[in-house]
Amino acid sequence: MTDDRSDTPGTWDERATVLTMLGYVRETVHVKCAGLSDDLAAQAPLATSPLSTIGGFVNHLRWVEHSWFETRFLGEPDRGPWTDEEPDREMTLGAEGSLVNVLADYRGQCARTDEIVATHDLDDVAARPLRGGPYPTLRWIVLHMIEETARHNGHLDVLRELADGTTGS
Repeated sequence: MTDDRSDTPGTWDERATVLTMLGYVRETVHVKCAGLSDDLAAQAPLATSPLSTIGGFVNHLRWVEHSWFETRFLGEPDRGPWTDEEPDREMTLGAEGSLVNVLADYRGQCARTDEIVATHDLDDVAARPLRGGPYPTLRWIVLHMIEETARHNGHLDVLRELADGTTGS
């Protein structure tokens, strides 16, 4: 996989800057997974964290994008795989599936999110509130997604090193 990520926006306005950073952390997910086998992507090397797999984190990110942008921001139905009995089902499904497919689903969800963001202003307010009651702006949701994706890239860093020794980027 060619690494052509960039965290430098074409213009320095707020929208271009935050969307460039979102794109950068998303592409980092793909870089972290490049060349990894399904078996290694499904390994949970931390005894106290059986859901911590590379495939699980990628699938989690896919469904988190759906949850924040489609369900919370637009107010659409929640299509996530989670249930009351299995609230982390996206993690288990990600470990069970082909990493290539999980990454493709993630890329597809990111494209759907990009369509949503392109047709709204960063000051637009979500259709559904946060748990505490306030309705977040699209700006806040995008920034939250940057934070969430970057945090899970750290998990992917560690899991990839444990899987096959690959480090960096």
